[in-house]
Amino acid sequence: MKLTLTQFLTLDGVIQAPGGPEEDTSGGFTHGGWSFPYGDEDFLRFVTEVFDRADAFLLGRRTYDIFASYWPRHTDPADPIASRLNALPKHVASTTLTAADWQGAQLIGREDLVKDVTALKEQPGRELQLHGSAGLAQSLLRHDLIDTLHLLTFPVALGTGKRLFADGGLPTAFRHTGARTTSKGVAIHTYERDGRPEYGSY
Repeated sequence: MKLTLTQFLTLDGVIQAPGGPEEDTSGGFTHGGWSFPYGDEDFLRFVTEVFDRADAFLLGRRTYDIFASYWPRHTDPADPIASRLNALPKHVASTTLTAADWQGAQLIGREDLVKDVTALKEQPGRELQLHGSAGLAQSLLRHDLIDTLHLLTFPVALGTGKRLFADGGLPTAFRHTGARTTSKGVAIHTYERDGRPEYGSY
């Protein structure tokens, strides 16, 4: 399976707590919920397309807690997001959880995250999808394990907050493979991992 990351970020690269004020207040972050004003049919259409390609999900601990507290209560089979999240396998990367109670969820990464994720990618299927899960995404980027990035850039800058591409990351080149803009100005770009950067001089 190909490992894909779908990530919401601001113009200044902040990825922290896009979905709600209490989602992640670590570091004194007070801007949670910044993506909410930009939801529209274009946005939902893209997200639905992404979920349609999923054969399994990979979740960090915090994202698992958020998803597991919400999606199991939404059982409409016509809901393209809920139906897939509830039915498909969910692999939860955590060294602290002792159990994952959501149906179809199992814990990985307690001893060797890279080994476990590599093994998942070797399984047959289309996409192993990672949504948000900033800390996990950073770890996987450092180990060259994410194949595709869907970066949804929202027209807002916050000045503070966690960022996807932190100092010390692995230098990586990407190939741009898709772009669209929603009616509310969210720029959606897709990139495929393409080896190491090349350098030159003007």
